[in-house]
Amino acid sequence: MYLSDKWEDYRIVDASGGEKLEYWGKYLLRRPDPIAVWDDKSDINRWNKVDAWYHRSNKGGGSWQVFNKSIPDKWQIKYRDLVFNVRPTGFKHTGLFPEQAVNWDFISDLIKSANRPVKVLNLFAYTGGATVSALAAGAEVCHVDASKGIVTWAKENVISSGLGDAKVRYIVDDVVKFVKREIRRGNKYDGIIMDPPSYGRGPSGEMWKIEDALYPLICDCMEILSDNPLFLLINSYTTGLSATVLKNVMTVTAQKKFGGEFDADEIGLPIESNGLVLPCGITGRWYRKD
Repeated sequence: MYLSDKWEDYRIVDASGGEKLEYWGKYLLRRPDPIAVWDDKSDINRWNKVDAWYHRSNKGGGSWQVFNKSIPDKWQIKYRDLVFNVRPTGFKHTGLFPEQAVNWDFISDLIKSANRPVKVLNLFAYTGGATVSALAAGAEVCHVDASKGIVTWAKENVISSGLGDAKVRYIVDDVVKFVKREIRRGNKYDGIIMDPPSYGRGPSGEMWKIEDALYPLICDCMEILSDNPLFLLINSYTTGLSATVLKNVMTVTAQKKFGGEFDADEIGLPIESNGLVLPCGITGRWYRKD
């Protein structure tokens, strides 16, 4: 398992009964997490002394119950030298997936050790955790997401990390259409990151279903990797899409075309109260070291 255990501003205090208890900086949040199927809350008093608690609705969605009236609408947390703006949203999320920190370190190390200019394409890029990490390591980044508001959030994270003058291009577009246009333009990238949803729509209503669209997208990405690529990183939170599936896909695409190495495994976060690990999806990594 890839374990994101280098955080200082984020930690999971406990996870049990379909929920998790997390410190985001100095604020303690209680949020649903259906993967925590076990029921063994270590300290029920702590669970009831949170700053905010997200309740799911039977009709879909949910809302935050705020106990600490001084909690701000948004605040910042740091990972190493990276700074991120977090805020509780109406869909339980905070704008950051902290388990991805282990992947930020992975791409940062590859970029720094390349000792050459590196261009990175971040697809389904969300609020730009990987974008910020790649920029901080010295890469040029193209950040693509279908949501204009989310791309704006990513810009805020880049600026907050002191990278406002770094080489980054922000694109609000359907990922599949964008990659096909990049093929026609002849643009190339040394590293590609993608974090595709199980299901979604592009800005013009384009349909995305991961079981139908992921493999064709990866095949298209082979056409825009440079002649000397560094990495292809694929994250997935889709139930049923296993690490073995990602290994198979990388075997018949990146490894077949470029050689190199690859692996795939679960990704997770440590739980303080009991030493367990909270699994948070899977990651597949193909890479070559210069």
